[in-house]
Amino acid sequence: RVPLMTEAVARQALLRFVASQCCYGTRAAGELAIQRLRQLGTYRYRLETFSESRLSEWVFEPFTKPGAAGPSGDAPLDPWDVEVGTPWPFQGQTRRWRVPCSALVRDCHRCHGHGRSKCGVCHGAGRTRCVTCKGSRWRLKQQKRCQLCSGTGRKRCSTCSGRGSKTCATCQGEKKLRHFQQLVISWKNNVFEFVSEHHLNFPGELLSKVSGENVFKDENVVVYPIINFPEAEISLASQRAIAEHSAAFATTSRILRQRQTIELIPITEVHYQYSGKPYLYYIYGLENKVYALDYPERCCWGCTIV
Repeated sequence: RVPLMTEAVARQALLRFVASQCCYGTRAAGELAIQRLRQLGTYRYRLETFSESRLSEWVFEPFTKPGAAGPSGDAPLDPWDVEVGTPWPFQGQTRRWRVPCSALVRDCHRCHGHGRSKCGVCHGAGRTRCVTCKGSRWRLKQQKRCQLCSGTGRKRCSTCSGRGSKTCATCQGEKKLRHFQQLVISWKNNVFEFVSEHHLNFPGELLSKVSGENVFKDENVVVYPIINFPEAEISLASQRAIAEHSAAFATTSRILRQRQTIELIPITEVHYQYSGKPYLYYIYGLENKVYALDYPERCCWGCTIV
């Protein structure tokens, strides 16, 4: 079902590629003589394992409801017993969830239950050294007493308004904290990808950036290895991928769903002549991306070819 490559489509793909490069001339793309189109293809196998992992951690917040001062008496639930809705499969996400029956109320550890903490600027004194006279009480250049601090060398601390303490930032002045267990739930789509060998003078990593024609799809809670696929490399890749994902995620998390696909990625080798010399370029993927290593009309050598 991959569309047949024609000379017109091949030339148009090259023209789009040349237009996207800062130092490539368009004349060669318009005047070249296409000699041969060699249509090829390679298979891409992909395994997606949608997993869920849970981490329990203790967090706290200011306690503002004196009427609910303690836990219910029930034991906290096991992290995996907390019911949380699962997002759409194969889409990564992280949520935080409060564990029921895990709350404990304690005095604030920062202010020891006072609701206020020592000011870090004046160190509890309520006054700081005058910045104008630097505590000397005198303005040396004018040989008279400092008017800003009235000759005392110190002034009221602006941070705590002279109280020597400020509202505790941890409990926000509530004096107590509610500690509770919080679940950090992470859903991740783990991907294994393999592209079969194509034996071309063509960077294989470019194929991961394009799409292909889907020829096989299998989705279930757990999928099984593909066997007897015409390309033996694909069957071996499927066996290896499923074994690796099972070993990596089955013990540390839950595998919720798996999906494996095989795509046929079209590659066309275009042979052409320009100014009496032979050249070639490649067209790959359903997007008709172009790779042209030796394009004849370039004004510099600093472009990255993608």
